Amino acid sequence: MNPYISIIVPVYNAQEYINRCIDSILNQEYQNFEVLLIDDGSTDRSPEILDTYAHNDSRVQVFHRANSGVSASRNYALSIAKGAYVQFLDSDDWITPDATKLFVRTVEETSCDMVIADFYRVTGNRLSQKGDIETDEVMDRQEFASHMIENPADFYYGVLWNKFYRRSIIEEHHIRMDTSISWCEDFLFNLEYIRHAHTFCALQAPVYYYVKRKGSLVSQNFGISSTIKMKINVFDYYNQFYKDVYEEEDYEEIRLQVYRFLVSSAKDGTVPPMLLPGSTKLGQERKALPIPTALTVEGEIMENYRFRKLLEYYLETAATTNHLTFEEMYLIFLIHRSGTISNVKELSDLSGIPQFRVSKALQRLEKKKLIEIRAKKRNMLNLTLLSDADAILNDLETAHTDFNATRFKDFTKEEQELYLSLSNRMDENIQEALWKLY
Repeated sequence: MNPYISIIVPVYNAQEYINRCIDSILNQEYQNFEVLLIDDGSTDRSPEILDTYAHNDSRVQVFHRANSGVSASRNYALSIAKGAYVQFLDSDDWITPDATKLFVRTVEETSCDMVIADFYRVTGNRLSQKGDIETDEVMDRQEFASHMIENPADFYYGVLWNKFYRRSIIEEHHIRMDTSISWCEDFLFNLEYIRHAHTFCALQAPVYYYVKRKGSLVSQNFGISSTIKMKINVFDYYNQFYKDVYEEEDYEEIRLQVYRFLVSSAKDGTVPPMLLPGSTKLGQERKALPIPTALTVEGEIMENYRFRKLLEYYLETAATTNHLTFEEMYLIFLIHRSGTISNVKELSDLSGIPQFRVSKALQRLEKKKLIEIRAKKRNMLNLTLLSDADAILNDLETAHTDFNATRFKDFTKEEQELYLSLSNRMDENIQEALWKLY
């Protein structure tokens, strides 16, 4: 049986960071994939490291080839890939544990031909989130192209690694990397793919950690004249792409925007050299990261703590996707699940969030028209979720389903029913004891 996903990683002298890259793939929540590691003539310990992974995991395949460049390595991997969908990584980067799961879920829910996702831009020990499209609606080719034209030469659109491709489209039209160029070859691949794809969807959750180590074209021993010629050739293809996507009259209206690509590409390095606003320390981008001792220490306190951190992990993805803070999402979750909260103090006790921050978060949610707050009487509130929160509630239910799927992994149906029965009995005992306090 063929794997559902083919994950492609070209490797060249990556011994310092290839373990992190491959480990992030093998530790994915979604597991039905093959990993194609293409050793591009590495002269360090990379080949040995890759072979070890292949020996230990049947999903990993390693191919050692003479040095021919990253584009040729990707093309070779595409020629042997078996998955219905294709995902790319660079060897010095890594992905979040839910990256492939989120890609798969998006294409299965929308039937779109390409998913494009936010990513983290990593500089040293700090990172910032990068994205561009905020709608979660399925887009046709012209709608997607209209977003792309607003930020020409942007990495978000140009690279391969924050996207999810349908392999049947790649093979039907024999889309491959252009090995004759060494700048924007990823972008040309994407443009050709977009020409033949019909529907597109954006995923606001960041799924990829991009570390910029590559230099500019000039620093890679390309002369200035050959660099300019290469960029003009790429622009000609980019310009023709928009002529094909738009009707002639419509193209004339956007022609000046198309030509902005030349100005933007002249900056040579489409990810900003400095971190974007809102940067944070690497390792602190996810609230749900537990303290290390919680993974080894037993006991009720740590069990309850692990339970909460796992739930937070799944809720946080839903929060990011809906452009909410974790606290805002957590409060929506509690209001939705409890249905009986009547004041800020109760909401603070349930959430563990200080009262003044609960009040601020509720005000923000009301301003976003997600909740309605009505005063009932002194210190009492009526909190109602509005219709604009319906999509968020769907994501919350998905997060809760994922949470339970992780908790009950490898449980038989009988084991799960027994656990829930015993848990209900324990909860009844706890409720009975707490009622006596009143």
